[in-house]
This record gives sequence, structure tokens and C-alpha cells, in this order.
Amino acid sequence: MSEDPREPQAGLRRYNNRVLPQSSSPIIVAENLTKVYASGRIEVMALRGISFTVTPGEFVAIVGPSGSGKSTLFYLLGGLTRATSGRVVIDGVDFASLNDAERTRLRKHRIGFVFQKFNLLPTLSAMGNIELAYEVSGRREPMDRAYLDHLCDLLSITGRLKHRPSELSGGEQQRVAIARALITRPAIVLADEPTGNLDTKNSDAVLHMLQRSNQELGQTTLMITHNPEAAAVAGRILHMRDGEIVRVENGTRATNMTSPAVEITSTGAPAAV
Repeated sequence: MSEDPREPQAGLRRYNNRVLPQSSSPIIVAENLTKVYASGRIEVMALRGISFTVTPGEFVAIVGPSGSGKSTLFYLLGGLTRATSGRVVIDGVDFASLNDAERTRLRKHRIGFVFQKFNLLPTLSAMGNIELAYEVSGRREPMDRAYLDHLCDLLSITGRLKHRPSELSGGEQQRVAIARALITRPAIVLADEPTGNLDTKNSDAVLHMLQRSNQELGQTTLMITHNPEAAAVAGRILHMRDGEIVRVENGTRATNMTSPAVEITSTGAPAAV
């Protein structure tokens, strides 16, 4: 009898060896990823042949202590660095087959980033930061204002858009950063320690927003965190240690978030999909 991949210890070889063909098309494929950092004559193996897939619309958390390799994995999945060996395939496109300009273009169009330090430009208002992200994405069509209004309502920042980052709380800054990541309608949202600089109340609010936007907007979400409690909001949790995935389990979302995904139309109204 084959192993049940839902069991915590089952099928770990799927994560640390080759990816087997799947019946459905994954939006993220990590296959035999290794990353070696050299410091003089010393080589440090940050990733040790990790393999996994993520299906469209899934919320996956990667959790592990400092030095486990999770941040290195984040940079590889976002095309921000190259693997020593193995490959990353995003929505059917192998990052290794692209030059720097093509990889940048893929990131702009398919991936939204949420970082721990917010990375908002201090001289621009919240709205200015969101508008700049849209302009940089290279999209030719005008920004969908109804969609922006829906995002701001979803993130509870509607009345804060004219304020600069220094005039916003940490939680508000992170929610602006999430709106900036989502405004281009990316297929994938990569969040790196999105609650790392927040207190408990704001952390809970941001996690709820990530969870809700994943469900309502149908975007694939992959979150890196050192906090198992934060990871629990995901549908699937991959535990990392020493550059390998050592345990797999379901999060609370798999049982608690059962509503169908919805898609936001051009009018800003949700339509069931």
C-alpha cells in the first residue's frame, strides 16, 4: 500500500529526492535543489537536494530555525539567486533557462513579494508605494481602482493611503506591503517572515489577511517563518532543518477554511470559481 502523503512522516523522500510526475500541473516545482555557499576554502551546504511541488491556490508554510535553509529556499523560489544544482520551475517556466532580464520579467508578472522589513519607500505615501509597484511591473493597462479598493478594504487600510510609512504602525506598514504585492494580481505570493517585526496583535491580523487573500483571491501563497504558530494558518507545513525537509503536516487552514475560492472581477465584486 502506498504511503498517505497527509501523514506527518509519510513520503519525505518526495521532498528530498526527485519529483515524481503528478497528474495535476503544479505552479511551483523545486527539484533536487542544492545551494552551496563558499567562504574561502570552506563550503557550507545550505540546501541538500530538496524537492517538492505546490499546486495552484495552495497555501504552504516553510518553517524552521535560523540556519535551516528556509531563507535560501525563499531566494531560489523567487529567482533572486541561482541554485548550485537542481531546478526551480514557476508556472511551467524553468528559471535556469532564463537570462537575468527574463528572470526579472517573470518575477514582475508572476510573483508578489512580502518581506519582514516592509521595504516601503519612506518618501512616498502608502498609495504612492502601491502605484510605484504597479508601474514597475510593466503592465500596460491602467490600474484597476475597483480591485485596489477591494484590497484596501480587505486589508483595512482604506483611510491610511495618504500617509507615509513613518506615520503608520508596523501592522499598517505590513498590510500596505501586502497590498503592494497583490496589486499586480501575481499568481504566486512569497512572504518572508511577514510577522517577524510585529507584536502578537498585528501578527495575527497580518496572518489572517494572508490567509483570507489566499482564499478570496485564489493566489498561491508560500510563507517562510521560524514560528510554528504562524505556520499553522497554512494548508500544508514543510518543516526544515539542516537544509532538508524533515517533517510534513497539515495546518489549520486545511480543516478550518473550507469556503470555495473566489475571483475578484474587474468591478471588484467577488465571483465564485
